[in-house]
Amino acid sequence: MAGRQLTLDLALRPALAREDFLVSPANAAAVALVDQWPNWPTHGAVIVGQPGSGKSHLASVWQQRSHAKLRPAAALSAASVPEDFASGSLVVEDAGEAGLDERALFHLLNLARQEGGYVLLTSSRPVAAWPIALPDLRSRLQALPEAAILPPDDALLRGVLVKHFADRQITVSEAIISYILTRMPRSMAALRQIVQEIDARALAEKVEITRPFVARVLAEAVSPGLFPQED
Repeated sequence: MAGRQLTLDLALRPALAREDFLVSPANAAAVALVDQWPNWPTHGAVIVGQPGSGKSHLASVWQQRSHAKLRPAAALSAASVPEDFASGSLVVEDAGEAGLDERALFHLLNLARQEGGYVLLTSSRPVAAWPIALPDLRSRLQALPEAAILPPDDALLRGVLVKHFADRQITVSEAIISYILTRMPRSMAALRQIVQEIDARALAEKVEITRPFVARVLAEAVSPGLFPQED
């Protein structure tokens, strides 16, 4: 599938055992927060971002650096906290959702402070919007540094488009990348689906990925709502 190799104007950060993490103004604050560890002002921090924004990927970078375990917030319990925190670091994902065991999280944050460890929380919404009933826990959470991953800017979308095609060993022209970028829904979830759909259809039809082909895929897929739309 012909096309010249593209270059990225974005910084690449190694994700240790995972693929590189693309840095742009949209996620720079969250990246900086991870980079500041272990010099955080407290023994915990929060990364906020919508599904597909890269917060779990960035949390995995910190997880590997800190040798942390990972626990979905829904699975956190008072009984599990000592074992979960045995390494002295823990990632708790989706901590801002209903059904969180508040006393378990409060115990975890206290344990981190007492033992000099660290907790990284991820959520799709800021701490101020979490449905927390326990006043002491809310106070403790509000003291944590928080960084949001913003909706993707053009630089990040472009870089991730190139990367997703490269991950599939597909080289496309800059013109095609620009064409997709100006017509796609502005979300990482849509981006992944677009690349997957283009790849699948090109293989099924045994054709090169050209601009007319991409235009057809986008027209046929976006109009029936295959790709999620965002304001």
